[in-house]
Amino acid sequence: MSSDQQYPYGTHDPYGQNPPDPHVTQTWEGQTWDTQYQPVVEPAPHAPHPQDTPHAPHPQHTPYPQAAAETAYLPPVGAAPAAYPLPPEAAVAPASGPVPAGPVPTPGVPVAYGPQGATYGPAPEPAAPGSTAGAEPAGIGSTAGAGPAYGAPTTLGNARVTDAQRARAEGRSPIIPPGMQPAGLTALTGLLLAATAGVSEYLLLVPLIALQALTAAGWFRLNGMWPARQGIALAFAGGLAADAVLLAAGREHAPAAIIGTLGVWVLLTLVLQLRSHAPADERMYGLMATIASAALTIVAAGFLAAAPDAVAAGGAAVAVAALARALPLPGAASAAVALLAAAGAGIAAGAVTGAGTEAVLPALGAGVCALVGLRVASYDYPSRFVHMTAGVALPLTAAAPIVYLLGRALG
Repeated sequence: MSSDQQYPYGTHDPYGQNPPDPHVTQTWEGQTWDTQYQPVVEPAPHAPHPQDTPHAPHPQHTPYPQAAAETAYLPPVGAAPAAYPLPPEAAVAPASGPVPAGPVPTPGVPVAYGPQGATYGPAPEPAAPGSTAGAEPAGIGSTAGAGPAYGAPTTLGNARVTDAQRARAEGRSPIIPPGMQPAGLTALTGLLLAATAGVSEYLLLVPLIALQALTAAGWFRLNGMWPARQGIALAFAGGLAADAVLLAAGREHAPAAIIGTLGVWVLLTLVLQLRSHAPADERMYGLMATIASAALTIVAAGFLAAAPDAVAAGGAAVAVAALARALPLPGAASAAVALLAAAGAGIAAGAVTGAGTEAVLPALGAGVCALVGLRVASYDYPSRFVHMTAGVALPLTAAAPIVYLLGRALG
């Protein structure tokens, strides 16, 4: 039992020779559990006081006015009663003053002191055997071994900024063409449509379903709505429903099948948007985007309803037009070259399928629609995802109605 805990504010005589004045009132100023009641226990024998241990000076007690309300009273030392030890008092923070610059020394770590004006830090560790002698210590103005090395500051910004974000920040044109890689995927899909159209309707479904999936996802992302899993799934389901209705009804009932499926999906989209708890503006924006995406996906089923010769000419025309548009040519020259290439592809497809020069008109119309689709997919600072979805699908999707109408007009 510590004498500082039982009598923290007065001089203490361990042998009770000089008892304190019982009329003097003492107060507890430290943080204790209970200052009103001190239970008394049986006196315990005193341990022999070591002579060689120096006593810490006890602070002199400060008399408190007797008129203070409800002060704690300590019994006299007469019988040398012992009390329960009080909980340790919280450490008193040192007086505020100017804080020296530099890192705070870690307890238990020796501190290295440099010349006047140098920052203080932990003492450097002893150099390993074989290290270069005379190396500058890490604690005195050196950063060697103090942490990860950082490169020089740069003004180029984040290295992971996309081309679209950089173009927007620099104030450049919002039109960013998809490029050669999406054009190659468009050409591959168009050639698959052209190759499978004359073989089997069910084989034509393979590239067509992939085209419809890219159209549904790319249109939502092109409009800045992402993630939009419900809308994408709804639009893609509309395309699959149109394909199923066309296969069941046949090519002769293709307009009724496509328009009927589109009407059902518009009504279904309205019902789903009415159940949404989003604000009115957001619901209207989502409604228009979902209807447009579903319409494009359903209209892409026109390749399944068109004549095989027209599909072959249109698919080949879109393929070469997309590749020609991706060439590094001026705008007007690039468009002219793309249309000429589309017409040439139509002539080649007509020679293969036996349609002759009549396939030039569907091919030329498909080439024009492909340029329109590429322009739409290039608008408003599109991201790489937009280029790889809408940039691939929209040239072919936009050409589907023209291929169907011109192919039917030519018989």
